[in-house]
Amino acid sequence: MTRRVAGIDCGTNSLRLLIADIDADGRLHDVVRRMEVVRLGEGVDRTGRLSEAALERTRVALADYTAQIREHGVEAIRMVATSASRDADNAADFKAMVESVLGQDPEVITGDEEARLSFTGAVATLPVHEGQRLLIDIGGGSTEFVRGTGSEVAAAISVDVGCVRMTERHLRSDPPREDEIAEAVADITAIADGALAVADANREATELVAVAGTATTIAAIALELKAYDADAIDGTRLSYERVVQVTADLAAANHDERLAIPAMHPGRADVIVGGALVLRTVMERSGIDSVLISEHDILDGIALSA
Repeated sequence: MTRRVAGIDCGTNSLRLLIADIDADGRLHDVVRRMEVVRLGEGVDRTGRLSEAALERTRVALADYTAQIREHGVEAIRMVATSASRDADNAADFKAMVESVLGQDPEVITGDEEARLSFTGAVATLPVHEGQRLLIDIGGGSTEFVRGTGSEVAAAISVDVGCVRMTERHLRSDPPREDEIAEAVADITAIADGALAVADANREATELVAVAGTATTIAAIALELKAYDADAIDGTRLSYERVVQVTADLAAANHDERLAIPAMHPGRADVIVGGALVLRTVMERSGIDSVLISEHDILDGIALSA
């Protein structure tokens, strides 16, 4: 017997939907997987509030998702909202909008639960690894660090560093100036060192896994794909040196040049440098010289828990 479920992940940058069938062994089989860049967290780091324009962009995308959920006969829905909704003074406006469109409240989860859901979703499809894994989920407003063995989480922490937050805070020029990049790296380094001290204090992890749009886009660029191809990206292993090179190339390009990269989502071109700096810096500070890229992440974890 299978059960059809839907998971919705509302982050700082994107709104994502997964409609899937869960089989008797607890494995997910995709029916619909979608992503829209709604930039819900635009300006939250500066103003502390969700803007009316951001709420409207999110409402339009959510209404479309709701129609698909009804069309596909979903039995259970779980919608999770993360960093931007935790940080905003007017989060109640967001909750009211979701309830009116979806018919149920979103769950504004803690950073710790966000980290654990990311780990659960990612490791469900990864090959067996004998040692401990350190997973990083680079979002728009936050990054989750999770260490575990198999599907068991040993330590987790969520910190306020992400591609949107770093771009809005530091990378104001196009392309960003060297001093802006240096400021961003200093900010990321301080936060990443603190996160690693919690998630992997004794440096027990022997494999680094990265999930979500920043990491998968960097993998697509590194593979020189002519179009975004999730199957080609999933399971790709990138060396630290390759991540450094892709990051440098992105930082040297202006917005139009980044937008022209075949695998680049239009809604990610203006924030990808901030995300790439997070990935590069975490790899440097962790001391792990390669990263395994997974297309499966918190969205899969949400659907599995629906």
